[in-house]
Amino acid sequence: MNAVILAVLVMVGLSLARVSVVFALVAGALVGGLFSGLSLTDTLGAFNDGVGGGAKVALAYATLGAFAVALSRSGLPDLLAARLIGLLNGESTPRRQTAIKYGLLGSVTLVAISSQNLIPVHIAFIPILIPPLLVAMNRLRLDRRAVACALTFGLTAPYMLLPVGFGSIFLNDILLANINEAGQSLGLDVTRGMVPMAMAIPVGGMFLGLLTALFVSYRKPRDYATREIKSSNVPHHTPMHTPSKSGLIMAGVAIIAALGIQLYSGSMILGGLVGFAILSLGGLFKWNEADDLFTSGMRMMALIGFIMISAAGFASVMKATGDIQTLVDASFHIIGDNKPLAALVMLMVGLFITLGIGSSFSTIPIIAAIYVPLALQFGFSPLATVALIGTAAALGDAGSPASDSTLGPTAGLNVDQQHDHIWDSVVPTFIHYNIPLIVFGWVAAMTL
Repeated sequence: MNAVILAVLVMVGLSLARVSVVFALVAGALVGGLFSGLSLTDTLGAFNDGVGGGAKVALAYATLGAFAVALSRSGLPDLLAARLIGLLNGESTPRRQTAIKYGLLGSVTLVAISSQNLIPVHIAFIPILIPPLLVAMNRLRLDRRAVACALTFGLTAPYMLLPVGFGSIFLNDILLANINEAGQSLGLDVTRGMVPMAMAIPVGGMFLGLLTALFVSYRKPRDYATREIKSSNVPHHTPMHTPSKSGLIMAGVAIIAALGIQLYSGSMILGGLVGFAILSLGGLFKWNEADDLFTSGMRMMALIGFIMISAAGFASVMKATGDIQTLVDASFHIIGDNKPLAALVMLMVGLFITLGIGSSFSTIPIIAAIYVPLALQFGFSPLATVALIGTAAALGDAGSPASDSTLGPTAGLNVDQQHDHIWDSVVPTFIHYNIPLIVFGWVAAMTL
């Protein structure tokens, strides 16, 4: 048994058994290190050397969480919800209802997309925006599985393609950095401009899946009971904030400043801090509340940050075992020089890992150290290598029971207890996004 395979099996098995992902990563690293012949001291030393690699990403998540909580004080999310509800006022003919239905789905998708880049608040907007819209969705007889698919697409596809906001973290800080680190000794050098190009084909597959979900699979009406939604049922409930003109102006200034600084400096940490500071100086909250707000936002993203740090330590131990090259050689011996089969196997293994962890961001440090030498051994181009690793990591993010991309939509759509997490969020998104990702990711690997 290869130490790397054993470590991944332990980590994924514990994750699927609903053990804490952080604990699963640490346990998997210890098992893999000790099985390879490393001493406990050497294993822990390798883990500790690696955790620093995840600190930058964890801090970026923390500052974005703080910015998201501060931004909610402007009343901007509440204004968006009120505007969407206002679409239902007036005459209601079948044609108008259909137009409003797809207008609502389109608006929800755009808001979710902007939550990853333009207004980088991740899933923080869902418990604020979606529950007030449920009554309108019930009147439209809108299938909530379509809404879950729209939200999940908006939460995943943008960071895979657009190097802004969370996309900057995924594409530049994690995917590009890990590929170049793993490929440095092998002569592989990937530039920033190559990464979005490589990911365009897989994201195109996801877009096709979105269209299928909205216009084919969940096009028919679905009835829900009208139930009172209590604020105590809304996860991370935030009191409604009446939007003021000055608050909206300051929110706009903060968003533009955060985005501009991030694009100029390449740092989401600096962008998030500047955005938070502008909202604070703009009077959206009292100065003595700033510390509590910042802490609240960091707490919201803390688990993701710790997973990133632990994943970096796990990857460091896997490299220290020396069994990665053994795995590469054994895989090449088993598969032979069959590139199509090699690409499919790598994608399926990535799906397996991400389903267990629930985070594509955390999967990359684990698989990059293995996949880069394996891809080069099989003769894949640099673009194809990026497409393989990026798609293998993203596989399972949409469709994992433990992923933010499915937990977030369920948190907003199930406040009246009529939206099942597994059957109404996980299964629909798994079918409509993971299957196209496998097909289009394989096509990208074979053609780029």
